[in-house]
Amino acid sequence: MTSEDGWTIPTVAVAVDLAILTVQSGQLQILLVRRGIEPFLGTWALPGGFLASEDEDIDTAAARELAEETGLAVERLHLEQLRTYGAPDRDPRRRVVTVCYLALVPDLPLPAAGGDAQAAEWKPVDKILRTRRPLAFDHKKIVGDAVERARSKLEYTNLATAFCPPVFTVTELRNVYEIVWGQQLDPRNFHRKVTSVENFLDPTGEQSIKNGGRPAMLYRRGSATVLYPPILRG
Repeated sequence: MTSEDGWTIPTVAVAVDLAILTVQSGQLQILLVRRGIEPFLGTWALPGGFLASEDEDIDTAAARELAEETGLAVERLHLEQLRTYGAPDRDPRRRVVTVCYLALVPDLPLPAAGGDAQAAEWKPVDKILRTRRPLAFDHKKIVGDAVERARSKLEYTNLATAFCPPVFTVTELRNVYEIVWGQQLDPRNFHRKVTSVENFLDPTGEQSIKNGGRPAMLYRRGSATVLYPPILRG
């Protein structure tokens, strides 16, 4: 389509990518697929792809790509848009703008590769971000942005409790924060912070005697979804 002054609407392809994070084996991990097609054949990347048609909704495309490339169902995830990436040179094929979705969820099964993916695996984010080996496209930057968003969400939401058992100790909760934030926290200061946030934790009145240590109070997730004051990283 051309306007009266001769300006032509540029042709831009639209894609979706998915940054799916979980806590497994004491590490924050992200779901990656090994690309089965060019460009970047054989390179690890975030699951995703182009819209199937001009009529496909972006949310629908994200769910479809997740199922096709990893075998995971979107019904188990809460996907939210992380941000849009559109640098002119991010894809060697043509100008591609991608909408990236983020999910941070517990208890996900092993992925099963399909579609254009040769393999699908959970990878520790520390290893991905520190290695010199690049991911496809600009996906290493996207992983970094996804991790930072996840770390921020732990500050002002009750997300960390989703990675704990239904009944848990403050130590178990602290372990989740330490894994996601990638830093050690002072036990006493952390205990004071989380127990002072209204409706964050619900005491059960019972104690745990795991591992033969001192008894520890047991809690459930409280009713608060937004934490005030937030639990800030030290």
